[in-house]
Amino acid sequence: MIYTLTLNPAIDYVISLENLKIGKINRSKAENIYFGGKGINVSLILSELGIKSVATGFVAGFTGEALVKGISSDNLKCDFVKLKKGVTRINVKIRDGEETDINAQGPKVDESDIDRLFQKLDNIKKGDLLILSGSIPLNLPQDIYEKIMQRLKPKGVSFLVDAEGELLLSTLKYNPFLIKPNADELGEIFSVKINNTADALKYAKELKKRGAQNVLVSLGKDGAVLLDDNDKEYYMPACEGDAVNSVGAGDSMLAGFIAGHILNGDYNYALKLATAAGGATAFSQGLAKSQDIEKLMEQLA
Repeated sequence: MIYTLTLNPAIDYVISLENLKIGKINRSKAENIYFGGKGINVSLILSELGIKSVATGFVAGFTGEALVKGISSDNLKCDFVKLKKGVTRINVKIRDGEETDINAQGPKVDESDIDRLFQKLDNIKKGDLLILSGSIPLNLPQDIYEKIMQRLKPKGVSFLVDAEGELLLSTLKYNPFLIKPNADELGEIFSVKINNTADALKYAKELKKRGAQNVLVSLGKDGAVLLDDNDKEYYMPACEGDAVNSVGAGDSMLAGFIAGHILNGDYNYALKLATAAGGATAFSQGLAKSQDIEKLMEQLA
């Protein structure tokens, strides 16, 4: 089974405007509500691709109840820890030709909540896959990913990590099956600028030396590269289309890779499906639907 962990999920309230005027009353052209958080986004795209998963993490209050209700489906089971206080955050996304985001802090998590999460994670078995993605809320221990992997690795659980900086680096000693930095994140780790695929592969090799089995680097309009567990290099160009939304594109790419690897077992196919899924979300107002991904798979063929 695949498990996705989202420690600070959110309801995204996306408002479209003609032109944001600071200090004035603004009238929207349209509004949309999306349930998300990086791990949840991965689960939602997996569901679109016919792959079952379990979404876990923390939810709170009436917004947490709405989120769980909104994402539950035949292919997506929810098993969240319900916090006693606070509410799951609502993020405001303003779209007026540019992307302006106001992300809330989210509820506080105490030690007993962390203990309850660990009890749920202890149900993950050998051969299962746990996806750790996204930032850590400020009031949580910043080494929580590391503690989770240390706890579950002896059971034979596989890990995928999509995180930034030290949060990512601290997990490498547990040999995650896949990590997925984007070009900016990869550059920040090594204090360099990633200018091309050669740069991306060069520093992907450095992350492999530190313990990652496979390294997938998303390069935006320049496509994506993969360095696999046998040091084989892959490249996939970006899909053609008009990008209207960056939220969830990286999560969709990660989900596409997982689904491709499960369905086919071939890394090149997995990278192709990853690229199609990421592109389909970038070209959509929300997360991509299966038909959008299928069309881009035909384009990449």
